[in-house]
Amino acid sequence: MNLHAKLVEREKQGEPLRVGLIGAGKFGSMYLSQARRTPGMRLTAVADLEPARAQEALRRVGWPDDALGTVAFIDDSARLIARNDVDIVIDATGSPAAGIAHALACCEHGKHIVMVNVEADALAGPWLAQRAREAGIVYSLAYGDQPALICEMVDWARACGFEVIAAGKGTKYLPEYHASTPDTIWAYYGITPENARLGGLNAQMFNSFLDGTKSAIEMCAVSNATGLAAPDGLSFPPCGVDDLARVLRPKTEGGVLSHPGQVEVISSLERDGRPVFRDLRWGVYVTFAGGSDYVERCFKEYGLATDPSGKYSSLYKPFHLIGLELGISVASIGLRNEPTGAPIAFNADVVATAKRDLKAGEMLDGEGGFTVYGKLMPAAQSLALGGLPLGLAHKVKLKNPVKAGSAVIWRDVEIDESQLAVRVRRGMERAAADSRVGAA
Repeated sequence: MNLHAKLVEREKQGEPLRVGLIGAGKFGSMYLSQARRTPGMRLTAVADLEPARAQEALRRVGWPDDALGTVAFIDDSARLIARNDVDIVIDATGSPAAGIAHALACCEHGKHIVMVNVEADALAGPWLAQRAREAGIVYSLAYGDQPALICEMVDWARACGFEVIAAGKGTKYLPEYHASTPDTIWAYYGITPENARLGGLNAQMFNSFLDGTKSAIEMCAVSNATGLAAPDGLSFPPCGVDDLARVLRPKTEGGVLSHPGQVEVISSLERDGRPVFRDLRWGVYVTFAGGSDYVERCFKEYGLATDPSGKYSSLYKPFHLIGLELGISVASIGLRNEPTGAPIAFNADVVATAKRDLKAGEMLDGEGGFTVYGKLMPAAQSLALGGLPLGLAHKVKLKNPVKAGSAVIWRDVEIDESQLAVRVRRGMERAAADSRVGAA
């Protein structure tokens, strides 16, 4: 609770945390807007495929031209990671393959890494975090993005002695959204294709938020970082903030959870399309158990909203500010050597699932595309199935037809096993299989 004081002290000592950013898109730009306003922190380099675009991003968020001269703008992320004036690297690319390469390069060069790139974390985060620990660096989820905020809430509850019953976030969801494509996305958002084009909106990226893929990816990250169980597919129950403790409790007690201690995403829409009262579309939550008559009485005395039995209560945050809050990760890593959430086990996975009947010879187009969406499931189930991870379901050809709603498996696709991301993922799967054999 004293990160700012410690940052001020680093500023006085002339030893600021030196940060390199890879990717100057929306998340990165939001961080840039705050980085120059934060004492004890210095942006020393930005890597982007178009350095001029990165310079413009800094200007757009308020950097004066004279301040741009203190930042190196380069088009090679490997060179940024190797720089002597970079201590902490932020990967804000969104590319699973790039994120894996950047994390391994950080291990090689002894640089801490903030993985905004939750797509890479869902694909191989447990393996990357282990490599980082072995290299003596910190691998961290990005504060401001929902997974890290959820991890913080889970940590708060457990540190208070509460049993965590469920944790997750809110989103806009209806079952039909799983079949949404870049061609149908704007109707669901109430935006005309022309206005989307004028606004420079990326249809495939927006569709990944709607079709359930992004929710699966983010809950995978939370499950792997907290040990909370992953269900066999998120159920997205409609729920407002006043009903969290009632809805997010076990089915045996009137809730929707298959068992206590799992991740789940709640919907801001009722199944008939009506808006949920006091929804949590942009926020995060945790539900927890009192555990004793005395604590349950305290819940009542201090005005906590509980389920009808009084056993369960909840905490929520109604928003997340993505890159505007990212400095918390930088400060936690640089000052305390602590991540703001990191994988501790290969607990959950996101498997590519057919949006429609797919034919042999078709090309999969990945997150938010026309062919597949990501489904959350327990890692043990994914491995037993031979499920193709969503992060590798891009620009690969199907060898076999796949029915709508069915998982795509490894043997259904032609894939280049020599690619770094594929090799890393395969290595993680083998290690997981070996550990289960050993445990048996």
